[in-house]
Amino acid sequence: MSKTPATSRLEKDLPLRDDIRLLGRVLGDTLREQEGDAIFQLVESVRRTAVRFAREGSLDDRATLHGLLDALPSEDMHRVVRAFAYFLQLANIAEDTHRSRRRREHEIMGSPPREGSLAFSLDAVVRETPDAAARIQAFFGSALVSPVLTAHPTEVQRQSTQHALQQIAEVLERRDRNVLTPDEQRDADETLKRVVLTLWHTRMVRSERLRVIDEVKNGITYFRSTFFTELPRLHGDTEDLVRARFPGHTWSLPPFMRVGSWIGGDRDGNPFVTAETLRETVRLQASATIEFYLDEVHELGYDLPLSDRLVPVTAALATLAARSPDTSSQRLDEPYRRALIGIYSRLVGTALALGLPAPIRQAIGTDAPYATSVDLVTDLVIISDSLRQFGGERLTADRLRRLLRAVELFGFHLAPLDLRQNAEVHERVVAELLARAGVCGDYAARSEAERIRILADELNGTRPLYSPHLSYSNEVEGELAIAFAARELRQRFGDALLPHYIISKCDGVSDMLEVALVLKEVGLASGGASPTTAMQIIPLFETIDDLQRAGRIMDALFTLPVYRALVASQGDVQEVMLGYSDSNKDGGFLTSGWELYQAELALMRVFAKHEVQLRLFHGRGGSVGRGGGPSYEAILAQPAGAVRGQIRITEQGEVIASKYATPEVGRRNLELLVAATLEASLTDHEQRGERADSVEQAFHPVMDRLSAIAFRAYRALVYDTPGFTQYFRESTPLAEIATLNIGSRPASRRASERIEDLRAIPWVFSWAQCRLMLPGWYGFGSAIAGYLADTPDGLPMLQRMARHWPFFRTLLSNIDMVLAKSDLAVASRYAELVQDVELRQRVFALLSAEWHRTRDALQQITGQSELLAENPLLKRSIANRFPYMDPLNHLQIELLRRYREAQASGAGTDDERRRGGIHITINGIAAGLRNSG
Repeated sequence: MSKTPATSRLEKDLPLRDDIRLLGRVLGDTLREQEGDAIFQLVESVRRTAVRFAREGSLDDRATLHGLLDALPSEDMHRVVRAFAYFLQLANIAEDTHRSRRRREHEIMGSPPREGSLAFSLDAVVRETPDAAARIQAFFGSALVSPVLTAHPTEVQRQSTQHALQQIAEVLERRDRNVLTPDEQRDADETLKRVVLTLWHTRMVRSERLRVIDEVKNGITYFRSTFFTELPRLHGDTEDLVRARFPGHTWSLPPFMRVGSWIGGDRDGNPFVTAETLRETVRLQASATIEFYLDEVHELGYDLPLSDRLVPVTAALATLAARSPDTSSQRLDEPYRRALIGIYSRLVGTALALGLPAPIRQAIGTDAPYATSVDLVTDLVIISDSLRQFGGERLTADRLRRLLRAVELFGFHLAPLDLRQNAEVHERVVAELLARAGVCGDYAARSEAERIRILADELNGTRPLYSPHLSYSNEVEGELAIAFAARELRQRFGDALLPHYIISKCDGVSDMLEVALVLKEVGLASGGASPTTAMQIIPLFETIDDLQRAGRIMDALFTLPVYRALVASQGDVQEVMLGYSDSNKDGGFLTSGWELYQAELALMRVFAKHEVQLRLFHGRGGSVGRGGGPSYEAILAQPAGAVRGQIRITEQGEVIASKYATPEVGRRNLELLVAATLEASLTDHEQRGERADSVEQAFHPVMDRLSAIAFRAYRALVYDTPGFTQYFRESTPLAEIATLNIGSRPASRRASERIEDLRAIPWVFSWAQCRLMLPGWYGFGSAIAGYLADTPDGLPMLQRMARHWPFFRTLLSNIDMVLAKSDLAVASRYAELVQDVELRQRVFALLSAEWHRTRDALQQITGQSELLAENPLLKRSIANRFPYMDPLNHLQIELLRRYREAQASGAGTDDERRRGGIHITINGIAAGLRNSG
């Protein structure tokens, strides 16, 4: 009897269900042991009722759920909240393990390459591209794919919790990959019980706000867990894959992927990032890097005990061994070990010369430090070449090959660190420098044209404005201190450490010239007839207006001789950063996406005109409301010609943990980025199934109309609806999120109640918690309804766009996901927190009507009768997890009500307890949604 696809999927998901049951049982046993049978039975009753309600939708079950939860005393409510929050985190671990399991099964069966793999993208290039070998070689010769870690505060889990969850993941993987003996099975079971018990007695939320240095340390943990090993392995595997595809070619790929960081260098709105913070960040990064190298060199010593009595060595290797401080007679005939001991000694010397702590494992003797990481590569290549020359090539293929790649990728600095500051700050700094130097006392009052003239004159000259003998405001002193520290650190660790300076809220030519002038004052740029800059100056265009003007601003910059000279000093490469989060908050999901797309087209035209290479930096968040969504599809949805082998993308908050906490999952996500960049650069991905002119001539005018309607609908709601700000603040846990210790940066740019001044992260995070997910869909339904009203026969065009245009298809896919994660019934209960009944009913009616319009429009275009019809994996995931989120939402609402009533009455005797409970519900709901910020 043949199996139906549904039956096949059920069988494939059996291991997942088994893992979820196992972890649920361990959590339940822990709950019974630690809290008693009554609490266990309460949680079980809530769980069974919630699952039954999710399946059947019975109002009786909802009433039963309310009856179980509403009257709970605070202590019991906390226990229930923690139980459901931990279950969702455990379910996430089971899902991640299952995805890895399915990928391994796919590879073991020898199935064709899966979409998103490098093999799949290479096949697509070979299939669609003439002279594929030459184009692939050229691609890797200049490629830069760079995920950039940021400290944007959307990660609610503590490191202690993440460590415990990682232990659980390792146990599940060990059970999955091996046939265990009875003793090994008992040991695995006991480990699970022990770790879950530890979790149960571990505080779920932080008691204090993170410091910047805490965020730096958190970021470095992902290098230790994943990047140190998986980035070199990805490079090696890619090289092997390309060689296998083109056996007649000799391939040696240069580094094409680097992980960057903002953590410790991003001071936009964060007063805690100072010059000393920057120095400590670099010290921590460098220490982690050299510690890794020392461990690897030490292990290589065990791997290479080869005797020169049995196998000859090259003269270069013999010389390297002879320089070693190791004089032990036991190793006189082991030149590789002696050479590695010498390398180890030089690395220890390097750490000390860079001002880093001495390693725990001491060197044998002392040796001169390495001047640069290139010198370390040279020594490792000597070892590799000697092995290859005398029959030991197989010995170079593992640890030594990875270490060589690691040194090329990480240097002594670990990751390129971006500096970022707001344009308004630079304006004040430059105004004060000019005033104190007697050049211009009213710079801030000058027109844009006058500012450009003043700044160009200063950049074309050589005189300094800054004097150590003058006094300046604290702001100017702080900004210059960071710039001076950047120059000093670049001199010590190399130019690759601090290559970029990003300007937030950039909206004019003067914003770029102001940063160039600051860099000139500290010696990171030079003036005169041919001005140069040591750092790439990068504009960040964030609002809808800024995106619309991005092309014109860059055109004016390139037309200015002084700035064109700066670009020439950077190899005629100019990076531009596009902000997804603030443009979404400014103009809504659909308009933001379309304006970003059009900004890229405008920039491409301007850069081609001025013969400058464009590199785009995409400031995406984790959620769709902040430009998130699957990275592979997002890269392939870029305009044709926008990628061209180089792309940088921010990775933020909980997305970093979900993508890079484990080596296997991290490797998969790194590969996705490279595969998408390869495919977007070398295939005609945007015109598949359409003529080259159809996308622009047929589809773009439709998007212009849709965007205009969506923009009006979104702005009418968020900025023009009386009382909307009050509704937002009262119907979501915004204020409570602001007190959640998940980041070092304040939630608002300035003390204000206005939505304009609220950062995009708490805006999106708050709507996710109340299960409305408004920033990911609002305005789309109105746009489609308005378009079809004006164009009654327009549906076939929309359907054609969905079939053949990656941009529109990805937009629909993201809306599909967001709507599936939303829940109007839950959102209506949050609306009851709004005190003004008329305001509550009026605004929620608007939200509900637009949600239904959006769902109906989506289903009209796709022809699907239900959400996620084309994404069964996510659909099953939501079905597994969301019944356990409903009780958390219910309890969050109850806790918010009790907390706010106590605050209003002044009877806040249990405030800390209630606020802690709210924070735990936020943690649990975020875990259930997985990409909430």
